[in-house]
Amino acid sequence: MRPFLFLGTRPEDDAADSEYDAILRCTGLAERDVRRVRLDRGPLADAVGHVDLADWSGIVLGGGPYTVSDPPQLKGPDQLRAEIELRELVERVVAADVPFLGACYGIGTLGGLRGGHVDREYGEPIGAVTVRLTEAGTRDPLLSTMPPEFQAFVGHKEAVSRLPEGGVLLASSSTCPVQAFRLGTRVYATQFHPELDDAGLVERIQIYRDHGYFEPLEEAELVAHARTAVVTEPPRLLARFVELFAR
Repeated sequence: MRPFLFLGTRPEDDAADSEYDAILRCTGLAERDVRRVRLDRGPLADAVGHVDLADWSGIVLGGGPYTVSDPPQLKGPDQLRAEIELRELVERVVAADVPFLGACYGIGTLGGLRGGHVDREYGEPIGAVTVRLTEAGTRDPLLSTMPPEFQAFVGHKEAVSRLPEGGVLLASSSTCPVQAFRLGTRVYATQFHPELDDAGLVERIQIYRDHGYFEPLEEAELVAHARTAVVTEPPRLLARFVELFAR
């Protein structure tokens, strides 16, 4: 099997390692089958050279504190570099219709293509929300194995307010119209986190308490809500991605 490429953007080591471990657990893949690259640490080309899309079964992009809708002067050099590298990569991915799944930051990365727009109109606080598949989502090869309605963890400052041209809306929530969409037939982005369970969310709450996602005094309440939420279905999305596209 050709490996999958996992791209991370979390500068915090604990969060980055936990996210990668969750990707392995949810996909059922071993480390040898998932090449991990941390874009926060240096250029993509330094890690894998030029990305020949034919070398990979698919690409998974994780989440992180980078926010594409921030003004450029508020972005650090690593974020600016990563945005340029990801833009070039996803434009090739979309053109070739290569299997791609971007979680949370994937919305920001894909959402600005082809006239799409990402802004802060539909940000959601950290916690569990009810995600509902659209009619197209119930027919989609990746999402059709999910229940029509399920709980998922979110926590984001920005979201898609206008889909890219040709984008197919696959899932929504009451507070965020675009929870998942597809470009072409094999390029996906989700606003919710398919890799997160309650323990993973609690860890991120603790790591990102001073990153502006919530007021620090709300930490204990958010942790309590995370521990009582029943979020069981989203990891199936990652397993299904591998089932469909491993080659």
